[in-house]
Amino acid sequence: MSTSLDPDVRPGRLSTDEYATRFADASPRLTPAQAALEAERCLYCFDAPCASACPTHIDVPSFIKRIADGNLRGAARAILEANPLGGMCARVCPTENLCEQVCVRNTQTSSPVAIGRLQRHAVDALMESPQPQIFTRAASTGKKVAVLGAGPAGLACAHTLARLGHAVVLFDARAKAGGLNEYGLASYKTPDNFAQAEVRWLLDIGGIELRTGWKLETVAQLDALRQGHDALFLGLGLGQTHQLGVPGENLAGVQDAVDFIATLRQTADLSSLPIGRRVVVIGGGMTAVDAAVQSRLLGAEEVHMVYRRGPQQMSASVAEQEWAQTNGVTIHHWLAPLEMLANAGHVSAVRFARQTLADGKLGATGQVETLAADMVFKAIGQQLGNPLLAQAGLKLEGGRIATDAAGQTNLPGVWAGGDCRAGGLDLTVEAVAHGKQSALAIHTYITNPSTPSLN
Repeated sequence: MSTSLDPDVRPGRLSTDEYATRFADASPRLTPAQAALEAERCLYCFDAPCASACPTHIDVPSFIKRIADGNLRGAARAILEANPLGGMCARVCPTENLCEQVCVRNTQTSSPVAIGRLQRHAVDALMESPQPQIFTRAASTGKKVAVLGAGPAGLACAHTLARLGHAVVLFDARAKAGGLNEYGLASYKTPDNFAQAEVRWLLDIGGIELRTGWKLETVAQLDALRQGHDALFLGLGLGQTHQLGVPGENLAGVQDAVDFIATLRQTADLSSLPIGRRVVVIGGGMTAVDAAVQSRLLGAEEVHMVYRRGPQQMSASVAEQEWAQTNGVTIHHWLAPLEMLANAGHVSAVRFARQTLADGKLGATGQVETLAADMVFKAIGQQLGNPLLAQAGLKLEGGRIATDAAGQTNLPGVWAGGDCRAGGLDLTVEAVAHGKQSALAIHTYITNPSTPSLN
């Protein structure tokens, strides 16, 4: 493998037309005829396993039957009643590991009903209709809830509370609402600015005040939110990335994959975004896949995705791994980074130690491999990283906020959900489920003062 020390990072590796083509929708929409045919494949199972496998428990047979009957608005309502972010989840949810994995059609034809694509078909039809808003708010309760974090969990919580008649103030540190849907997903999964279209639809229910650019920096801020509102929901996500802890990690050309993806998502002219000719992505999850594939789409000639364990241990789904390989990404297993090599202060290569399992423990074999790199993206996971939460008295588990099944924390009147909540799957659809669960629990709490709370 080449280990040339000449860094090659520059923008404009492709023509304007190539950028548009490469970053087009990765999963083209179904035509009406295709959707009708696919819907007819559904067996409309009683006690359907697909509905149970969905964290938000969408009634899948019901919405698919409505598509088959030509009732797209009714299908969308069935989806959005259960999952108010059903449009985004249809695009990014790993349906192959959830609802489609348990589809009864798998046992008959080895091909499940395309539930995710049908879900997108119905929701997109509603969003593009003359009257996309299908919900109305209940009468005002006079109660006010603060939601900290405008990602999937916070948005779902705010929308559910607003429908129930509560006033919601939605805070977020970034300039736009959406969280990872806006800043953390590959652009080919969410083209045409869908994340913001969905946010606008969610806020259109009314009763939600959005305050962006608001950062949690002191315990006093958190106390003020609790005192000034009837309840508080924390949908903070994970604000800090894990570090490799190897020499050269802070060299020019080395950065966190989440930062790279966020920058790409907010760059209108992709030809202005520099990319290395040779890129190495360290990690085995969906963030690593998104960074690796988008590096290739930006014009990188060589992209290597490197993981310290085997393919079965990768958190990226099999479909995501195959997508990376289809787009020219080379995936390496059993390699752990040792150090970044430099040329004039810029990364030029990464040295890896080959790993093996011995008695269930990961260890080095003594072999070392080197990959040339003009850019290196770290995608080895994130953590909560905000010491204020523990200082405020919140109980943590594994570095995340401990809650009960409904999302209630140990602090009275405070709930949490999404990636910041302990014990989750780190999926958009699960974050939505957390937001809804907590909203319903908060509704009971603030409308029934006798409801007991955790202390």
